[in-house]
Amino acid sequence: MSTTNTKAPATRRGFLTGVAGIAAAATVAPIARATETPAVEIVAQAPSPDIIPFRGRHQAGIITPAQTFTYIAALDLATSKRSDLVRLMQAWTEASARLTAGEPVDIPAEGDSEAQPDPADLDGLSPSKLTLTFGFGLGMFEKDGKDRYGLARQRPDAFVDLPHFPGDQFIPARTGGDLLIQACADNPQVAFHAVRQLARLAYGLAEIKWVQSGFGSDYGPGKTPRNLMGFKDGTGNPNTSDAALMDQHIWAGAEAPDWMQGGSYMVMRRARIALEHWDRTKVSFQEQTFGRQKKSGAPLTGKHEFDPVDLAANDSDGNPIIPENSHVRLAHQAALDGNVILRRSYSYNDGANVIAERWPPWKQGMEFDAGLIFVGYQRDVRASFIPIFEKMSRFDMMNQFVTNVGGGHFACPRGVEKGEYLGARLFETA
Repeated sequence: MSTTNTKAPATRRGFLTGVAGIAAAATVAPIARATETPAVEIVAQAPSPDIIPFRGRHQAGIITPAQTFTYIAALDLATSKRSDLVRLMQAWTEASARLTAGEPVDIPAEGDSEAQPDPADLDGLSPSKLTLTFGFGLGMFEKDGKDRYGLARQRPDAFVDLPHFPGDQFIPARTGGDLLIQACADNPQVAFHAVRQLARLAYGLAEIKWVQSGFGSDYGPGKTPRNLMGFKDGTGNPNTSDAALMDQHIWAGAEAPDWMQGGSYMVMRRARIALEHWDRTKVSFQEQTFGRQKKSGAPLTGKHEFDPVDLAANDSDGNPIIPENSHVRLAHQAALDGNVILRRSYSYNDGANVIAERWPPWKQGMEFDAGLIFVGYQRDVRASFIPIFEKMSRFDMMNQFVTNVGGGHFACPRGVEKGEYLGARLFETA
């Protein structure tokens, strides 16, 4: 990634039109060369496998095959002007197109500030399949009883407040946000760099509230990753190559405002896992907790990972082979009821915390601050996450090991088509 800059200091207007100009030049140039040298065959250059385009009907990073690393940031808006918000979305759109293409982003001069070049920490690195997915929080539409930007009427009916579930222990400093950026890439530095650049562009307009980095286990294409508990995570996901299925369960449809149609609602939760307890638990009990075999990922009623889940199967004593309060039984029953979520989760490790246990052996000391970054996409949180988690938060055996301590939920708008900016149909029609 080159950061050499021999041009005069950039202007914000020039920055916002730069990518469009580059795209136009790329379209026109082959035609000119063909006219000048008709005897030379022009061979189109194949797109780089390391580049996932930012623009499209849907936002990338939702049904995109999960990259190995993520860096997530939630921001709170610091401006009361809708025009500032539009300006930020325009800047983020053009910067995102450049970042996902592996191009540097220089911050233009404005007011008393000087132009600032790209920090160059990615010089020589590939885009690493970077995707940038954006979400709007509830505070975009109304905050502290105020409709700051005149957008309250455009809040989708499906974008409801989430109830407090049993066991939730949210830390305010790790919860909520007016805006969300999720960067995913096969290189952690690329993901962090992207969020860093977008935060620089938001200076004075939005402030970072919380961030969360994560990683996945890369077992290769088509293989299910494992979480820190050692079990495969995402076996029951819907088939993302089935467009009709995605339209039915993941993408918002005609029931949503125009700006949201083709978008999806994200629920993100930072779930801390008591790994010290989990690691002292017998594998047989771990498998009862999940309802799956640890090594193969097969349901307890099968032999292979994708074997059908047989909820009616009993043992010789007449007890369900897959326990009534196992994670798989609850999740599978939810799917049978039509409650479907696309999981795109990552693990996290944020060091260690001091712990003082309230149960024998009354241990005091350090515990890992590690667990799962649950990321789930759906067409309607009322029909998916809420009914699913209402049961899981009360009955799932896994609750004795997992505590939700942060996160939020966000409306991720439709993709950004050519000539548009992020959320344009929201800001221009409200």
